[in-house]
Amino acid sequence: MKIESKEPLFRISKRGEMARGKAWGIRLLAVVLSLIVCAVIIFAIVKLNPLKVYGAMFEGAFGTTKRSWVTIRDTMMLLCIAIGLAPAFKMKFWNIGAEGQILMGGIVSAACMIYLGKTVPTIPLLVIMLIGSMIAGGIWGFIPGLFKAKWNTNETLFTLMMNYIAIQITSFFVAKWENPFGSNTVGIINSRTQAGWFPQIFGQAYTLNVIIVMLLVVGMYLYLNYSKQGYEIAVVGESENTARYAAINVKKVIMRTMAISGALCGVAGFIAVAGASHTISTSTAGGQGFTAIIVCWLAKFNSFVMILISALLVFFEKGAIEIASRYNLNDYVSNMITGIILFFILGSEFFINYKVKIRGSKEETK
Repeated sequence: MKIESKEPLFRISKRGEMARGKAWGIRLLAVVLSLIVCAVIIFAIVKLNPLKVYGAMFEGAFGTTKRSWVTIRDTMMLLCIAIGLAPAFKMKFWNIGAEGQILMGGIVSAACMIYLGKTVPTIPLLVIMLIGSMIAGGIWGFIPGLFKAKWNTNETLFTLMMNYIAIQITSFFVAKWENPFGSNTVGIINSRTQAGWFPQIFGQAYTLNVIIVMLLVVGMYLYLNYSKQGYEIAVVGESENTARYAAINVKKVIMRTMAISGALCGVAGFIAVAGASHTISTSTAGGQGFTAIIVCWLAKFNSFVMILISALLVFFEKGAIEIASRYNLNDYVSNMITGIILFFILGSEFFINYKVKIRGSKEETK
C-alpha cells in the first residue's frame, strides 16, 4: 500500500556560521526594506516625497551643531547601557533590570550633587558620584544574581520586578527633593553653581560623556575577549555543566558578573544625571534599558559594533520625532516608524541564523 505524504511548504533549519560580510549585507538590506516600508506609510499619511521626509530625518538628528551633540549624547547613553548588559547576556543571564540599575545610580549621583555640591570641589565630587553610582547599580544587579546563584530564581521576572521597586524609590526621593515645593519634580540641580555637572572639554558639554563611554567600550571588549573572567562568562553561558566540569565556580561567576553589569548600568545613571539632564526623575532611564537589549544582541556582545547600532537607533529615533513634529503628526507615528525599523532589523537576525527552504514536491513511501 502506498501512502502519499506532502512535505511542508516551508522548512526551517539551523544555519551554520555565516560569513560576516554576508550577515552585514542582510542587515543592511533589512534597513533598506524598512525605510521603503516606512516611505510607503509616510506617503499614504502625508502625501509627501519620502526622500524629502528622510532629509528631514537627517536634519532632525544632525541639522545643527546642537542637534548633533544631543544625538551623540543620547548615543553614548544607550551605548553605555548596552555595554553594561553585555556580560550578563553573554552569560545567558537575562538582565531585564537595567532601568532600575540606571535609576539607582542616578539617585546616588543626584544625592551627592544636592548634599555635597556646596562643600566638595567639582572633580572630587564627580569621582564620588561615579563610585557611588557604580556601587548602587552594582548592588541592584548583585541581588538578582545572588538569588539566581543560591536559589535558581527566574532572573527575567526578578530583574523586571526590581525595576518597579527602583521606580518607587525614585518617586520617594523626587518627592523629598522637589524644587520648587509642590512641583513634584526635582528641577535642575545646582543650576547656579553647576556643582556635579560634567565640565566642558574642547568647548563642548558632552565631550566627557564620549570619553567615559569610549573607555568602557575598549575595556569591555578586552574584558570579554581576553580576560580569564571573560572566558568564564563565555563558558557559563554555553553550558553550566561544562563550566563545573572545568572547575569554574558557576555561582561566583553569576554573582560577580551581575554586580559588574549593574555597576556599569549605574554609570549610565551617573552620566544621565551629571552629564545630561542634571536632574532625577522616574523617566531618567527613558526605556533605554530595554532598547539596549536590542543593541547588545544585534552586536553579538561586541562593544565596538554596539557603537554603530546605538548610533543607528538613536538616529532613527531623532529623525522620526523630527518628521512627526515638522509635518504635524502625533507621537504615535514616530513610534510606529521606529517600531517598523526595529522589526526589520530584528527580523534580519532570523535569516542570518536560519535557512528557509520552500518545498512543494511530494514524496511517496511504502
